[in-house]
Amino acid sequence: MALDQSYVGRTYPATDPYEVGREKIREFAEAIGDANPAYTDPEAAKALGHPDVIAPPTFVFAITFKAAGLVIQDPQLGLDYSRVVHGDQKFAYTRPVRAGDLLTVTSTIESIKSLAGNDVLLVRGEVHDAAGEHVVTAHTKLVARAAEEA
Repeated sequence: MALDQSYVGRTYPATDPYEVGREKIREFAEAIGDANPAYTDPEAAKALGHPDVIAPPTFVFAITFKAAGLVIQDPQLGLDYSRVVHGDQKFAYTRPVRAGDLLTVTSTIESIKSLAGNDVLLVRGEVHDAAGEHVVTAHTKLVARAAEEA
């Protein structure tokens, strides 16, 4: 079943604030094998002009993908998540994510396309801090594979 095209442009409510912690940043940096001291050492981050440690660029994926869950779980959209694969991910930063940030994400369906029987859904996640300032925009492409012939 094709996704409902009328959902293009639909924006979902902002998430509850997510508090970015130093330990979460450190754990993430270790998990991806990035030893950049700006991710673990507050003094190294301050020497680069940051008020505290910063997060690796892909750290925000966990926050934005969770927010995209509102889109994914919307029964009216008609997305069969059992058929979904992650197609692409892009980030456009205004500034790095920092320890102590309180971040919210608002997700919007940018486009829905059908390609070779597959539905391709592009979700934009706008991430803002507690002051309402833009931090990063995440673009998540999801591909719902076509149902196999019986």
